[in-house]
Amino acid sequence: MSKKIAILATHGFEESELSSPKEYLEQQGWTAHIVSPENGSIKAWAEKDWGKEYPVDKNLDQVQASDYDALMLPGGVINPDQLRTNEKAISFVKEFFAQHKPVGAICHGPQVLINAGVVEGRNLTSVHSISQDLKNAGAHWEDREVVVDSGLVTSRTPKDLPAFNSKLVEEINEGKH
Repeated sequence: MSKKIAILATHGFEESELSSPKEYLEQQGWTAHIVSPENGSIKAWAEKDWGKEYPVDKNLDQVQASDYDALMLPGGVINPDQLRTNEKAISFVKEFFAQHKPVGAICHGPQVLINAGVVEGRNLTSVHSISQDLKNAGAHWEDREVVVDSGLVTSRTPKDLPAFNSKLVEEINEGKH
């Protein structure tokens, strides 16, 4: 069955954390849209320097969670820091949780979930540098390559992408939680 996944990102996302899941989702025969507050394209961060530009499929103003089967949040340091202070981005994320749809977040991506107020009481992981932020927000943080909690899939770093991608597809196939 065809699925549609929103990848919410802006300038400064970690390149592999967007490109790898997007490619994996598309290999399932699904559509993966890059949704952004920006128009045109957004620039990746590739480990230690700026990476290439990625075309934005949909502006955040044009979409709502009901248009999609799932949401994916790549990390990077700059990207989640920008998104977590964007009210439209936070509302968009909250809608996925309200509709019980699968959500994936990797590395620094869970910072957006803190601001959306959806981590309290949940089991998840992230890059170690934001583990205390997640604990302070009421999450049960674990140092594992992938953690799944009622449709929420989280991972730590790009080295966890194979496990993250696989679990995200599994949760999307299961549907609403």
